[in-house]
Amino acid sequence: MSPSSPTESPASDAMAVKNDSNRIELLDADNFSEYVLRDPLEVAAVLSGLIQQRCIVSAHPDGKRNFLLTSLLAADRSGATLVFDAPGDELSRQRALEANSITFSALLEKIKVQFTCTPVSPGVHEGHAALVVPWPEKLLRLQRREYFRLITPVAHSVTCNIPVPADESVRTFEARVVDISGGGIGVLVPPRGLALSPDMVFDGCSLLLPEFGDISTRLKIRNMFQVTNRNGMTMMRAGCQFVDLPRGAENTIQKYILKIERERNARSRRL
Repeated sequence: MSPSSPTESPASDAMAVKNDSNRIELLDADNFSEYVLRDPLEVAAVLSGLIQQRCIVSAHPDGKRNFLLTSLLAADRSGATLVFDAPGDELSRQRALEANSITFSALLEKIKVQFTCTPVSPGVHEGHAALVVPWPEKLLRLQRREYFRLITPVAHSVTCNIPVPADESVRTFEARVVDISGGGIGVLVPPRGLALSPDMVFDGCSLLLPEFGDISTRLKIRNMFQVTNRNGMTMMRAGCQFVDLPRGAENTIQKYILKIERERNARSRRL
């Protein structure tokens, strides 16, 4: 059966998959020009990866907050077109077709991918309704990972105290760390009340690793996302890079990551 079948569509399956149930939106692609791919071969490689790994794609008509779940079915470089699975309901399909442009966002091997296409045309793929868009001239691939990134456990949360300048004073904010690597951390912050932006640097931050103690460091914000949880709560995720880590701190972080991975593997074997 075609992937666009209501019962076997990857986009339909995504609604029941916990890891794909959160929507992650890039706030402003202009802030990440260093990660924009323009080479046709590089763009083609990323698009091919989306197809091969059957990635779930969020499609935002006219770049608006409301989104559709879809998947990339085919990429015809010679014909300069992409074919996406069409929404199952007529209203969503019509909304996509009437859009002036549509922004696609996905995670490929845990790396953010985003591109915008215009216009959107109706099509057919293997006998099923599809959306056809022009081949994108550029594509944002947010991060080329240099470190293994660990999703931190919820039971024993990792926190980081970040001093944030506020008017003439400094407000220390305790941020929950959602992922960590030898190169930096991802933290959740409220969407309001803190004026944060990429390239901001914070001195005197304190990272608390359970059983490993505190690590003092400077942090630099590299990127920011709006994250909508399954319960509809909206938060901001800030990807932060370590700056001037103390001697031995990266080794401590790697030991913590190894410990958590060993514990998770041990639990998996017992299941």
